[in-house]
Order: sequence, then structure tokens, then C-alpha cells
Amino acid sequence: MAEKGLIGVQMMMLKEKVAGEGAYETFKRLAELGYHCVEVSQIPMTAENIAGMQKAAKEFGVKVAACSAALEPASPDAPGEYLTRDFDKIVSDCKALDCDMLRIGMLPMHCMGSREKALDFVKRADEMAERLGEQGIDLYYHNHHVEFVKYDGEYLMDIIRENTKKLGFELDVHWIQRGGENPVRYIEKFAGRIRLLHLKDYRISFTPPTVTDPKEFGPAFFRAFHVESVQFAEVGEGSLPMKEIIDTGLKCGSEYFLIEQDQQYGRDPYDCLITSRDNLIRMGYQDWFTL
Repeated sequence: MAEKGLIGVQMMMLKEKVAGEGAYETFKRLAELGYHCVEVSQIPMTAENIAGMQKAAKEFGVKVAACSAALEPASPDAPGEYLTRDFDKIVSDCKALDCDMLRIGMLPMHCMGSREKALDFVKRADEMAERLGEQGIDLYYHNHHVEFVKYDGEYLMDIIRENTKKLGFELDVHWIQRGGENPVRYIEKFAGRIRLLHLKDYRISFTPPTVTDPKEFGPAFFRAFHVESVQFAEVGEGSLPMKEIIDTGLKCGSEYFLIEQDQQYGRDPYDCLITSRDNLIRMGYQDWFTL
């Protein structure tokens, strides 16, 4: 077992920063905050952005742990880059960034709610993982909570694991919690297939709604009670046992521990990352921020 992992940032948190400041300046700011690892997602893979990331990675010692790509378009004319039609370009981008992992961010919407469609999708993903492996790149699948629907008493997530050989998994501990499972115990089931782990805390924060129309109070209350009370928290600011999660992830083969917070609720994402950083340092992971 490795002595430590590398803590980094999921760049989807900073897509607006990249759009406004550029990839180079965003990487520079992350390095100044003490982060030297990123996962690239929801960042346009333009020549300008790739050049900026390359330059910053070299100058500031930032490791690009993984890039992101969808397997295939939902329709023939769908915009974006896809492994089935942009394979060479995606592989070239990974190699330009010295990155040996690609991750599929979610199950396609048209496959959700269908065991057969989901299995058909992961079969093709597993075949693509084989093809990418020939290029020295591992393919990973990132979960949400929808994979915890049960078919004949078995989670879809477990069905996917059991029906793939080459595909790896990027477990997201917030979504495992939201799916009703214990993240620590669930990580153990994926030992050896999880080089990537998403650190995303789970917080309950309830604020009673303020509405002027009495007729609107009931619907607003139950929306806040059932939906809005669950939040994506900075690491260490929620209810998940993050130290146990991280230590278990390392024991089970995780190399990169990537902070992701889907919503920041009005805070600047850099400030959120400072909070997560400080909490992780207090937990004893200070030396996990450097290569």
C-alpha cells in the first residue's frame, strides 16, 4: 500500500474561473492555495486551454490526474467531443497533459431507469476501456445516486461492477451517501479498481422559507425540507467520516483524492477550497498536497 495519495481539485468547480481568467491563471491560483493536482471536467478542451494547462502544470508542478470524456453522443448531431467519434483528439489531449486516465462523468440520461440500457452502455464502455488501454490510458466511471436503484434486489452499481473487466470506478462519496449506502464500506467493495476518489461532503442545512402568499408556504416548505436541505459541503463541513473514507480509499488503491463541490451556495469556489484544504490539513493530510 502506498504511504500517501495526492489531494486535488475537480475543475468543474472552477469552470467560470477558467472562462474568465484562463486555464493558466486558474492553475496558478490553485498552486498558490497549495493544490498541485487537478481533474479536468467541464473545461472546453480548446488549443488555448490545453496550452495554458500545459504551461501551468510545468511551471507550478500541477499534476493532471484525469480528463473527462463522454462515450458517445445521445444523437448523431449532438455537440461536444465523444470517444466514439473523437478518439484520436481525446487521446492526444490526454498525452499532451501527461494524463493516463479518462473518466466518464455520468450514466447517460437515456440509460437511467433501465437495467438493460445501462448494461448495454457499460458493455460498450468496457470495450472502449480496452481500446484506450492500448494507448496507455485507463477509463473510469463516476457514479451518482441513480446507480443505487435496485434490480432484483441488487444495486445497479454492483451490476455494473460485476459486468465489466477493464472499466475502473471513480467513487463519489457524497452520492454514495445520498444513494443510501455507507461510503467507507462501499469503497471496500471496489478495492483495486478505484485509482480516483471524489471527496465531497454531505451536509444538512435547513432554512424555513419566507413567502408572502400563505398558499405558497406549504409547497415552499416541503421543497426546502425534502430537497434543498441536502447540500454539497466543503470537506470536513458535513457529516461524512472523511478521515476514514480517505484512509480506506488509500488502502483500497486510490491514488488521487479530488475535492468536488457541485454548488457553493454563494461562496467563491476558491474560498470553499481553502476551507476544505484547512480541514484536511487538520485531519493530518498536509503532505498529501504535494507530488
